Amino acid sequence: MRATARVVLCALALAAQALAFDFTALKPQGYVSDFAGVVDRESRQRLEEYCARLEKATGVQLALVTIPSLQGEPIEDVANALFRAWGIGSKQSNEGLLLLLAIRDRRSRLEVGYGLEPVIPDGYAGSVLRAMRPALREQRYGEALLAAAVELGQRIAQAKGVQLEAPAVPQRARRQEPVPGWAFAMFFVFVMLVLLASASFRPRRLYRSAGGSPDLGAFMLGTLLGRSIGVRTSGGGFGGFDSGDSFGGFGGGDSGGGGASSSW
Repeated sequence: MRATARVVLCALALAAQALAFDFTALKPQGYVSDFAGVVDRESRQRLEEYCARLEKATGVQLALVTIPSLQGEPIEDVANALFRAWGIGSKQSNEGLLLLLAIRDRRSRLEVGYGLEPVIPDGYAGSVLRAMRPALREQRYGEALLAAAVELGQRIAQAKGVQLEAPAVPQRARRQEPVPGWAFAMFFVFVMLVLLASASFRPRRLYRSAGGSPDLGAFMLGTLLGRSIGVRTSGGGFGGFDSGDSFGGFGGGDSGGGGASSSW
């Protein structure tokens, strides 16, 4: 019986090893590899554009990766394995960064290449991860990654003495509260009184002839109606991705395990 139990245990151990996920088999999808599917489309495009500008201006490659789970592995081992398998950063300078999020484990890791360790020391790397916590806890993964990428990019650009334009972080839409019915009724009565008073003192059309200015009552009525139906104007929209600044693959860089890990 004991011999049988040992055989079964050995078989289970071998099966567990065989079923262990090989993270190095993952292939990069770009600067952003969202294997967990949690980054919104707009944030992803802005991140791709910013990372492309960062590499063009400084030579530094920044990889942003999300995975569903660590499968029981330490995040330090997973990040280092991915970094080396993908070769983030150039082979000559080893100036690469990997920011990894394990969603279900709520763990984060910033892996730093050899060449960037003087610019991104462990203590600073930890502060970047801690700053991401509020957004990550609210599942705003794209926003958290964008803020971290900009922080890292600006520090690197400053260290190299170059200018790097930061992307405009999209603002979350504010919910407009509807105008109460009683308030609209009071304003309507007020406008009608203004119109009646205007007509009694200056009996003419609501609008002057071409080239003139609108009557006060008409202007107030138009403003009120415009606000009541929610008419709004806005500036330009979100632009398309510039194919001239696209991901061209990583360059064979290496990391010795420098960086920091955190949780949220």
